[in-house]
Amino acid sequence: MSEQNKSGISRRDILKGGAAAAGLATASSLIPTRFAIGGTAKVKVGILLPYTGTYAKLGSNIKDALQLRIEQNGGKLGGREVEYVNIDSEAAPPKAPELTNKLIKKEQVDFLVGPVHSVVGMAMVKLARNSGPITIIPNAGANGLTGQLCAPNIFRTSFSSYQPGFPGGTAMLEDGHKNVVLMYWNYGFGKETGAAFKESFLAGGGNIVKEIPTPFPKVDFQAYLTELAALKPDAVFTFYAGGGAVKFVKDYAAAGLNKSIPLYGAGFLTEGVTGAQGAAAEGVRTTLHYADSLDLPANHAFRQAFQKATGNAADVYAVQGYDAGDLLVQGMAAVDGDTGARAEMISAMENATIDSPRGKFTFSKAHNPIQDIYLREVRNGQNEVIRTVQKAVEDPAIGCKLG
Repeated sequence: MSEQNKSGISRRDILKGGAAAAGLATASSLIPTRFAIGGTAKVKVGILLPYTGTYAKLGSNIKDALQLRIEQNGGKLGGREVEYVNIDSEAAPPKAPELTNKLIKKEQVDFLVGPVHSVVGMAMVKLARNSGPITIIPNAGANGLTGQLCAPNIFRTSFSSYQPGFPGGTAMLEDGHKNVVLMYWNYGFGKETGAAFKESFLAGGGNIVKEIPTPFPKVDFQAYLTELAALKPDAVFTFYAGGGAVKFVKDYAAAGLNKSIPLYGAGFLTEGVTGAQGAAAEGVRTTLHYADSLDLPANHAFRQAFQKATGNAADVYAVQGYDAGDLLVQGMAAVDGDTGARAEMISAMENATIDSPRGKFTFSKAHNPIQDIYLREVRNGQNEVIRTVQKAVEDPAIGCKLG
């Protein structure tokens, strides 16, 4: 018996198949490309986030929330199945070009999502902007990512360093603090946050008693706290995050400063670390675009879904990943899954409204969120919303040539 007969396929079947294929080829010229693509290939979403090291939890929460949003859409984008290509960025800037190129050139992803670390983000965006895949930044906050490095295919669903910093000055003035000390980790994001704070605080009549940049990532704060006690400012505004924020807040309380000098900061001072800070965090006020306690239907639904899906409590990083997923859902729906309809998709994403757990937001011409910033206070271990400090905060996107 021939191989053809074993398989149940005759020469006549092959000839018929050839004629059918020819007919299909003719017919396909009349069918929109998006239909043909949508019916065959999976969408490849490349994800460059940290899954090990200091920022591992941030990376996992972003990834899990992004995938949750797509699962809520039937696990599809524009009607197409999704393939995720995950790479651990290790939050290591020297590795960023190689890992980004792996996703773009070797894996040939349709979309690129990441990173957490701003310096990794700068390297990634330099390779992806303009001719690379449509890229969504779900955390990295360096101003330049949607400033000097802005491009039609680069979007951000998180924040710029300007956004929590600038309203911080307004919040402290509204709370009656006119003479403050400004402290921050002395690296790019810290300096940008401090500069944004000064811009609003000084313009509103505030006075910076002293500006104290501290070495990054060192967490030996004792000498600076002794100096603070001697300066006796009305209050202190800071930028610290992660383990540094835990150490700073604990040391601040241990020195007794929390009893006489109110402590403020960009939201990362207490975001996701109040459990580790314990009682020392009580009363600390911060400015950020999200709070666990936001009384919004979208927030309640998201927190419940994220907890059920992952067993973990949601945080701002999960929110930013979820919103990145929503932007992908909206962009692909607008073109019926045709990743080749790039201009149409970008236009749809530019004009998208994200019904986020943080509150609805839209995008600026530079593709950065235009979003509300809240003043929060730690009460019983939770960041509770005190008030909205500033609505629809738009990053100035200095150096961006879009629009």
